[in-house]
Amino acid sequence: MTLALVLALHLATQGNVVSGPLNMAASTEKRILVVRIGPHQMRQYDIAVGTKAHPTPNGRFNVKHIVWNPGWVPPKEKWAKGKKPAKPGDPKNPMRVVKIFFQEPDYYIHGTDQPDSIGEAASHGCIRMTAEDAFALGKYLMDHTGVKKDADWYAEVLNGDESADVILPGPVPFAIGR
Repeated sequence: MTLALVLALHLATQGNVVSGPLNMAASTEKRILVVRIGPHQMRQYDIAVGTKAHPTPNGRFNVKHIVWNPGWVPPKEKWAKGKKPAKPGDPKNPMRVVKIFFQEPDYYIHGTDQPDSIGEAASHGCIRMTAEDAFALGKYLMDHTGVKKDADWYAEVLNGDESADVILPGPVPFAIGR
């Protein structure tokens, strides 16, 4: 746990409110993604990023679209030749529980069926997280932008065979750099 997170948790338990704009940043070199409220780091996640052949784009983006229990359709790319589509909820679905778009339609943060890839340059440009971390990030973004859902909603969506699209009421700034 980072010092900033310990401080934020301490402030929260002392009745103080951490306030400011919600934003995220990712480092393709350090292979981490951080979530901040104002200057306070609230969460940090280890990630996988794109390879040299398929780099994760650097720049400033806005997160506003989340798809829970996404299906997967192989892109029309050489690397995906012979891969089969996977429906929402399919155990062979490489997306896992959620995809969080930062540059639609091609780039998003998503869970992975390859948790050993976390910390590596292993994706085709997207940002990979463990399924648990991707779930936690998606839920955190929804909770802190006014789209709070209860545990029953998540269970119903994630145990079903359909996706659920969520549009956040306001964009969450997301910076990606080295």
